[in-house]
Amino acid sequence: MTTAPQHPSEGTRRNRPAPVLAEAARTLAAAGVTSARAEAELLAAYVLEIPRGRLALADGFTDEQLDGYRALVARRSRREPLQYLTGTAGFRHLELAVGPGVFVPRPETELLAGWGVDQARTAARAGGRSEPLVVDLCSGSGAIALSVAYEVPQTRVVAVERSPEALSWLRRNAAARAAAGDRPIEVVAADATDPALLDELAGRVDVLLCNPPYVPLAVAVPPEVADHDPAEAVFGGADGLDVIRRVIDRAGFLLRAGGVLGIEHDDSHGAVLPGLLAADGRYATIVDHRDLADRPRFVTASRLADRPPPGAAATWQTGSS
Repeated sequence: MTTAPQHPSEGTRRNRPAPVLAEAARTLAAAGVTSARAEAELLAAYVLEIPRGRLALADGFTDEQLDGYRALVARRSRREPLQYLTGTAGFRHLELAVGPGVFVPRPETELLAGWGVDQARTAARAGGRSEPLVVDLCSGSGAIALSVAYEVPQTRVVAVERSPEALSWLRRNAAARAAAGDRPIEVVAADATDPALLDELAGRVDVLLCNPPYVPLAVAVPPEVADHDPAEAVFGGADGLDVIRRVIDRAGFLLRAGGVLGIEHDDSHGAVLPGLLAADGRYATIVDHRDLADRPRFVTASRLADRPPPGAAATWQTGSS
């Protein structure tokens, strides 16, 4: 199908996109924004309310649009996250609302979410389980939980978040996806490190996913993270493992035998985290996965069946010898 180029309304002054975009890209590059041209185009598409791929066919900016665009470029040059400026973040097949108070979901987390989707599908097929149970801890905007609910509709998904600010974004996104026809997820306001978390689901969870705060305190982070992402969603203590250690412990309580666990982690944890899971004693099939930049990014494991009491164990060993 041939698309006719847009034409400005008679009498409306328009500013050609090419020089405006070039100027914006230079401004962003000078501010240290890595993908300056791409972000200049994304902001232009947002202001013009057209897909990025149609910028070449656009009439151009009205004076009012140009003022708005330059204001957004100035904010981005001060390293305010692009997603805060547009109000949305793309994640797998979804567009999520984000803004101050919630961690912006990253592309690398799509790998953990994709693994979780595959595991939920496997659980749905295995043993006639018509409604797999998936838990997403430290849910933030709901990116992982809502992706699973969208891609595996028969799944019951429970999303846990403690931050009141993040919870407002999570509930907003959950309501939007439910209105779009997805199966509603269950939102729980709670701390992922609470020793009594989700007691009622003990031994019933098929898939437990978590993108916790995991950056060690001494690690320098970009201005977008340092100045805008909530610190409690980024930093995980001196070694980055404060929350992760407690998630590993709680997951062992919540997962059924054969249930699976996936945790995103800092790229310095590629050997440490599998070691923690092995030392716990309740996990097997421990695998660390790398991201698209070939950095260690998330670890997965399966829950072993609980050991029988000492007397029963001795009897079993004798009978099988």
